[in-house]
Amino acid sequence: MTENSNEKNTRTAFGVKILSSQHKEIRHLKRHEDAPSIHGNKFWGSSYLLMDFLQNNPPAEGYKVLELGCGWGLAGIHCAKFYQSNVIAVDADGAVFPYLQLHAKHNDVTIETWEQRFEDIDPQQLADIDMIIASDVCFWDELAEALYQLIKRACKAGVSRIVVTDPERPPFFDLANRCMDEFYGELFQWDVDEPRRASGCLLLIENA
Repeated sequence: MTENSNEKNTRTAFGVKILSSQHKEIRHLKRHEDAPSIHGNKFWGSSYLLMDFLQNNPPAEGYKVLELGCGWGLAGIHCAKFYQSNVIAVDADGAVFPYLQLHAKHNDVTIETWEQRFEDIDPQQLADIDMIIASDVCFWDELAEALYQLIKRACKAGVSRIVVTDPERPPFFDLANRCMDEFYGELFQWDVDEPRRASGCLLLIENA
């Protein structure tokens, strides 16, 4: 699950190399690039829950995966690195993409990026997607509503699996309750002890 790295200011979680805020290349980006403005300024713990789920329930090899609200994109990188997924990372804040691409480079994978809000992702884009993943994206009430509408479009478009993890914020539970009612979603308590303690909930929709 995790191991020490010989490179200064890095660690490895679920096979993905993660650069700390003190890593020289992260500090370089902070000096020379626009700062992320929608909470995409670091790696969030719910990604550990998502990667743990994927490690135990891997997608089919070669799946086309859409990571929503990707931030640094580590869950998508995990999919590309270990399941040969074709990953598209989406975020409303394009300032996160230099951090994502830096991590992609260090993990020897290629990630496509879209700068889009949830409500702007249309059915035609979703028609080619096999799986949607997201972590820690329901921090505002309006995001939960936008994500619900996106999930509704995704189910109609035939996306096979949707997985969302969260540290148990109220907007996430509003989303989960609606998805359990309408899309037969399942809600699970999810915890990991390594590489650091993280806990929360996981919403799973199998759209078979």
